[in-house]
Amino acid sequence: MPAVEAKHIRNTRSKPDGQVDNIRSITLSDVFAALKKGASDFWERPSHYIFLVIIYPVVGFILAVWTAGGETFSLLYPIATGFALVGPIAGIGLYEISRRREQGLDDHPVYAFMVLRSPAIGAILALGLVLAIIFGLWLFAANSIYVFFFGENGPTNLPDLLAAVFTTSEGWGLLIWGNLVGLVFAFVVLATTVVAFPRLLDHGGSAADAVALSVRAVTHNLVPMLAWGLIVAVLLFIGSLPLFVGLAIVLPILGHATWHLYRAVVE
Repeated sequence: MPAVEAKHIRNTRSKPDGQVDNIRSITLSDVFAALKKGASDFWERPSHYIFLVIIYPVVGFILAVWTAGGETFSLLYPIATGFALVGPIAGIGLYEISRRREQGLDDHPVYAFMVLRSPAIGAILALGLVLAIIFGLWLFAANSIYVFFFGENGPTNLPDLLAAVFTTSEGWGLLIWGNLVGLVFAFVVLATTVVAFPRLLDHGGSAADAVALSVRAVTHNLVPMLAWGLIVAVLLFIGSLPLFVGLAIVLPILGHATWHLYRAVVE
């Protein structure tokens, strides 16, 4: 990478000590504008092949759980919905591509790996570890709810599981409480990371400061941010329907859009 370009990148990531980021007020139109810009970034530089490499091993694991039967059925839905909890990690390289594109730099997908040389890589990895722990806690909570309603000897095949979920009081209880608890986990991830990862990539700093900034951004723009979270959940669900293949397009678009949402919210 040319020296002048490297210097440019370092300058964009420096921030005077004590300077506080200002949070802008945004509207729903800003949320959809960020999504539109994210789609534009993706079509300009498609990166779906990278996500296919990431997604297929995950899909293979899910299918292994699916075919294993027995108690592992209780983890099928939580694992599938867990994409929303670990999505910010998958999008970190896309933030770099969008950042480079808006600065007029080379935005080839290979530059997504430049995040590994970021001065904030330690904080990024620390925050990623926190998300991995949250994902593990979600699986534990989901399995506990399943055991509470169905006990240790629940349905052992998919048709029986679906029938039990939609035709019994225990199934409806599992469906309602499982999704409510899942929404709590999703909101925690949204509030703590929606601008945290882009902020670390953009200006460095500590993970704690980035999380605090993200929480301020969400609380200051609660309705638009909740709408963003709903959009993410719906698109991830749609992308998951054809054996998760659609996520190869949905995830990169959401990743690019998250960068533009960060730009809209943080001054």
